[in-house]
Amino acid sequence: MKGDACLRVEFGTDGIRGVANAELTPDVALAAGRCIAYVMSVARRGAAGRIMIAKDTRISGDMVEGALVAGICSVGVNVWKLGIAPTPCLAYLTKAARCDAGVMISASHNPIEDNGIKVFDRSGYKLDDAMERTIERLMNGAVRKKLPAPTGERVGLVIDRSRAASRYTSAVSRIMGGVRIEGRVVIDCANGATARFAKRVFRDHIEDAVIMNGDEDGRRINVDCGSTMPGKMARRVVRTGARLGFAFDGDGDRVIFADEKGNTVDGDNVMLLCAGDFKRRGRLKGNVVVATVMSNLGLEVGLGRIGARMIRTPVGDKYVLREMLRGGYSIGGEQSGHVIFFRHSTTGDGLITAAQVLRIFGEAGGLFSELAKMRRSEQLLRNVTVKDRKNFSGNRKIGNAIRRAAKELEGRGRVVVRPSGTEPKIRVMVEAWDAELAARVADDIIGAVRDELGEA
Repeated sequence: MKGDACLRVEFGTDGIRGVANAELTPDVALAAGRCIAYVMSVARRGAAGRIMIAKDTRISGDMVEGALVAGICSVGVNVWKLGIAPTPCLAYLTKAARCDAGVMISASHNPIEDNGIKVFDRSGYKLDDAMERTIERLMNGAVRKKLPAPTGERVGLVIDRSRAASRYTSAVSRIMGGVRIEGRVVIDCANGATARFAKRVFRDHIEDAVIMNGDEDGRRINVDCGSTMPGKMARRVVRTGARLGFAFDGDGDRVIFADEKGNTVDGDNVMLLCAGDFKRRGRLKGNVVVATVMSNLGLEVGLGRIGARMIRTPVGDKYVLREMLRGGYSIGGEQSGHVIFFRHSTTGDGLITAAQVLRIFGEAGGLFSELAKMRRSEQLLRNVTVKDRKNFSGNRKIGNAIRRAAKELEGRGRVVVRPSGTEPKIRVMVEAWDAELAARVADDIIGAVRDELGEA
């Protein structure tokens, strides 16, 4: 994403993202609003419709929202504002309220200075690549200046729909049914969009819900807390004798757990736990779980032991969802804590995942460490910051290093090397049951990346 005068916008792995007011400027947000409204509403309907908007708590949200709303209204489309709400809440209500699209203002787990724009279609699904490219081309071309500019009573309206969020919290609560967890559970809301929602849902189902980072504080969202930094949550679980804990990210589409010993329980553990429960109930369609290339081999082995199997996709919950839609599969997700339950959600949903896990835990009783255990392979994850990640594709020496690694790991592990979708980094993942082997292979690949792309 470059300057306003020469607008060049690209959709990354999870929407448009950049430093607010430097890369994601008001001009960019205004153009995004106009183009999204035209493509998703005006061009499809032949007339103006409505688009739902929500945001997380980060401090730049009001600025981006103002410009985005102005852009949408300027082409004659109405805006339904949810206010601060989790991303999955927006996706759920976009479909339930029959809006033409949903737009989430969030940079998810990224630092405070970043912000982003995620777009959902009228069915609550993230846009496919073709639709993103259509909006991209319109934003980056001179044709965007020729979009409709209605006047008078045809200009779009802004309507407060914040009360509609209760429909989502009620749906999450229903998943838990009559289950009530005795004892203490620690919940880290990352000072983000889940704060009010988690309090509404889980305090009715937990005897002693301890809320951490539960303010809607845009200056502290994701700061040393939440799903990417669950250590404080895990330590508090141990210190207070809680039965388990869980931590959301800033926009609530992922969640990471900790057991009573303070051990991290990530998306792979959660998918295995929920797959076992669904299989026992006859609800695991095709006996399949959809996961990404980053998921641990332990998940694959664990699924095999319960008579299920894994299908792997590229990184990104939209790719997971695409495969789930293709096969009608029940559960899919990512190690990072994005988990999708096809019957209940159209995107990764931290609150629904927490509700599913708490239901299973409440019904099973015992120790969470025993319920959620999974034998894990050694998985080394390394991020190499480079001068230009675009030079990664087709590089011969890096390709040779990856092929050498794959040959050495054959039958004993895996290797995944990919450029980040949002940052100047090459992500290297090497997995094996032998830690020394994994380290040696990872070092060889990282050396090739540094030699060829230059470490920034």
